[in-house]
Amino acid sequence: MKIISCKPHFSCRMVFLVAAALGIAAAQIRAEDARWSESKADAWYAKQGWPVGANFLPSTAINQLEMWQAESFDPVTIDRELGWAENIGMNTMRVFLHNLVWEQDPKGFEKRIDTFLTIAARHHIKPVFVLFDSCWDPFPKLGPQHPPIPGVHNSGWVQAPGKEVLIDPAQYPKLQDYVVGLVGAFAKDSRILAWDVWNEPDNTNVTSYGKLEPENKVALVDALLPQVFAWARSAHPTQPLTSGVWTGNWTDAGKMSVTSKIQIEQSDVISFHEYGWPEEFEARVKELEQYHRPLLCTEYMARGAGSTFDTVLPIAHKYRVAAINWGLVQGKSQTFLPWDSWQRPYVIVQPTVWFHDVFYTDGKPYREREVEIIRTLTRGN
Repeated sequence: MKIISCKPHFSCRMVFLVAAALGIAAAQIRAEDARWSESKADAWYAKQGWPVGANFLPSTAINQLEMWQAESFDPVTIDRELGWAENIGMNTMRVFLHNLVWEQDPKGFEKRIDTFLTIAARHHIKPVFVLFDSCWDPFPKLGPQHPPIPGVHNSGWVQAPGKEVLIDPAQYPKLQDYVVGLVGAFAKDSRILAWDVWNEPDNTNVTSYGKLEPENKVALVDALLPQVFAWARSAHPTQPLTSGVWTGNWTDAGKMSVTSKIQIEQSDVISFHEYGWPEEFEARVKELEQYHRPLLCTEYMARGAGSTFDTVLPIAHKYRVAAINWGLVQGKSQTFLPWDSWQRPYVIVQPTVWFHDVFYTDGKPYREREVEIIRTLTRGN
């Protein structure tokens, strides 16, 4: 799901000017709703064991909308596939939500989320829920979703919010209602591990939908992201908030992008994405240790890019970094195909190895040795 984008860089002054122009008022945050202290974050993490899991989408869904809309919500498949995850030692899943489903039917969405949480808890899995996402198609629409494009990775995934909402501040109150309402509904639910408020907020999708993105997307997101954190905190969640850094230099605040600064400074626990070689993964962990907070890797494992269970998961275990790989079951998302399938669809010739995902749709592991490694490392955690 991750394609490195060329992103424009905006100064902090630019972000504040954009925020002022949009008329965004700073949220009033009570002292008890402020960012967690380091000690509180550490105490929370000490109770979690070692979180290991996958980014989860049932194999019958092409995107977040198809997963959560009433007509296509599939608890039978969810139950079966989370059972496979439990069997190999996984205890968390990162799961994407969508504001359009909330706007259409808030109570119905809550009920389906509760059903999902009941199934997950039965399999001893505590999910990380993602509220917004800047990746892939900027024009999400409710209703039946299109079928997968043959040979293309994640050909149906959609952004949240979509472009039309992002560029229109008059629609931001709907986003606030979604965040406050949904987080508030589950704020004290012990079945939830954490809230990931925005996935790769400054991703401009250069190699896929880049030409369709707003020219000032990064500035818009940088102005909105702190507000999203504030909205979520105003619901008083007992679970931590985070947003994962995924590109750039994280060692020096002076070299960090505006987006990454916001993510680091607002997150209760630090999350990150790293799809590179194991030495790159370890280097990223060491970069982020300076912030003295629990570390969650919420995306990794791209076999063709050098990130594998064999080499990366032992490093995560060594440093007690939560490890959530991309993809559980081969399905309509087609994330077993590489990112470059957007330029070269794998229709006639298949990739040498699967890019993401762990299981075939019948529950057979793609590679038995990988699930043995996961079972071994998670045993007793």
